[in-house]
Amino acid sequence: MVTQSMIPPLDDLVEKHMHRDVPSLKTGQTVFEALAAIRNSPPFSSRIIYFYVVDELGKLKGIMATRSLLLSSPEKLIDELMVKRPVAIPSFATIFDACEFFTMYKFLAFPVVDEQGFLVGMLDIRTYNAEISSLNEDLSQGLPKQTYDDLFQLIGVHWEEAKSSGIWSGFSVRFPWLVCNVAGGLVAAFLLGLFEYELEEFVVLALFIPVVLALAESVAIQSVSISLQSMHKDGITWSKLFTKLYREGLTGFALGLGTALLVVAYSYLRFWDTPLTATLLVGITGGVTLAAAAGQGVPNVLKILKMNPQVAAGPIALVCADMAALVFYLLSARFFFG
Repeated sequence: MVTQSMIPPLDDLVEKHMHRDVPSLKTGQTVFEALAAIRNSPPFSSRIIYFYVVDELGKLKGIMATRSLLLSSPEKLIDELMVKRPVAIPSFATIFDACEFFTMYKFLAFPVVDEQGFLVGMLDIRTYNAEISSLNEDLSQGLPKQTYDDLFQLIGVHWEEAKSSGIWSGFSVRFPWLVCNVAGGLVAAFLLGLFEYELEEFVVLALFIPVVLALAESVAIQSVSISLQSMHKDGITWSKLFTKLYREGLTGFALGLGTALLVVAYSYLRFWDTPLTATLLVGITGGVTLAAAAGQGVPNVLKILKMNPQVAAGPIALVCADMAALVFYLLSARFFFG
């Protein structure tokens, strides 16, 4: 029976609880060669067994189902039978993250990979169960459906309860990051003071500041949500981060240009002011592009630094988006209004 007290601390890193003796096969092997390798070096019988397929360097390439391995013809290649693009838990993930993997995919075990995709261990469902001996027989022979469902349900309940913890706990976790918004508002006031001449001389610029900030914040939140969703599937490194920033930046540019054209159409019909039109076109496009990059970058940077992006990413990304959009808009105004 799995109980909530048996689940390790949710902020522990997965690598502290994973098994490092992982049953693995090699790409390019036939079924006959794979079975021979297993017999020569059998995995521990007391553990849940999935066979993970790695290349010659040790990078995870697929998962081999035991049933397929036993029932396929000996000359068949492992590469043709394995499940490619397997779901893996990054080694820098926390037990909290792993709970989401188990409740979402309902697998009994997951491979654990490092930042380069090398197989470094395995996390199985008995990480959440202190009474391993009582489940050994069930796990080796196949769990009854009721037991199987109960395992994931209990993990899911514990995970949900952790997300909706007490008032003081929620305050202490969330309030420090909201200070970012307070600081951001003060910095924004300071920045507006630097452009006091433009705002006093061309009052119409102030009318569009709420639109510029609203667009930047909306795109930033969208990017944060997308980043958090993809984070569990893809490990993140600094090199991968730059690729993601480039792609999200292009998406942000397209979104910024599209929304800017709508605002420009209104402003030109309303004010017939060419410098204002140019300022809005360049300011909104650039501001939204930077906001999208901030929304993608902040959660991933926090994850790389082993901080919790679910709580911190939103406030920090919004501050970055606001500052970037505001400065870009006002610098554009200074350029076009001379």
